[in-house]
Amino acid sequence: MKSPGKDVLRARERRRRLRARPLLHLVPNLFTILGLGAGLTGMRYAFDARYELAVALIGVAIVFDGLDGRSARMLRITSKLGAQLDSLADFLSFGVAPAIIVYLWSLHEVRGVGWALAMLFATCCALRLARFNVELEDPEKPRWTLYFFSGIPAPAAAGLALLPLVASFVLGEGVMRSWSLNAAMFLFVALMMVSRVPTFSIKRIRVEPHYIVPVLVVAMLVVVFLVTEPWTTLSVMGVLYLLSIPVSVLVAHRMQRREPEQPAPAEAAGGEGGASRIVSLEPRGPRG
Repeated sequence: MKSPGKDVLRARERRRRLRARPLLHLVPNLFTILGLGAGLTGMRYAFDARYELAVALIGVAIVFDGLDGRSARMLRITSKLGAQLDSLADFLSFGVAPAIIVYLWSLHEVRGVGWALAMLFATCCALRLARFNVELEDPEKPRWTLYFFSGIPAPAAAGLALLPLVASFVLGEGVMRSWSLNAAMFLFVALMMVSRVPTFSIKRIRVEPHYIVPVLVVAMLVVVFLVTEPWTTLSVMGVLYLLSIPVSVLVAHRMQRREPEQPAPAEAAGGEGGASRIVSLEPRGPRG
């Protein structure tokens, strides 16, 4: 015989799940879906050999990927559904889409080898996202890890995989389209995604008050160059990111020696894809 109390609890839980949500609660997931659509459409333009549009749409997906997590944290209306949706969208936009685009542009010249590299890249992206989601729940991480990603994050990996293609818009195809260069870049980025090499996380960078104006000026210049010379600017940004990797390794090792035993606070974890969006969907009141 069933307990009446359990039936009442089940009914209340069902009503709570089915309760109508404000439209504002859908904003983070809408950004995620827009990013997913941008990644899919980028592949579509690659099939038509319209590579500039394909790359631009991957860039749009990267922007939406930043907006969905940020909006979810600001509005405090995040959910497990949003976290899983974000990871799946990241896998398609930053794992599958770049692999297809570069394969169609260059790696198809070596057929089986090129396709194997494309599959390796997509697989490493999936493994990275899965590992990131699992490690997010680890409360024993040292404090210094808050300032770094473990390996290259998926959006940055997509940008690096497309770097020879982006550079070809400025320098011409020539060497940039050679399958050997693209294969080497694909292999490097794929292995870096699943590596433990620390890379800078801009989400923890803090700007001192006296540096705010210079930083704003630099940001304005970057935006101006992105509008006037987008492919040159993106190429330079990609090269600078590559050069930052050895620097991040040195800085991480110094921080590790300085504070090896300090655990990171649990609430500070998160960031890549949708993993940081795993909290209650219920609206919260002001904190006491």
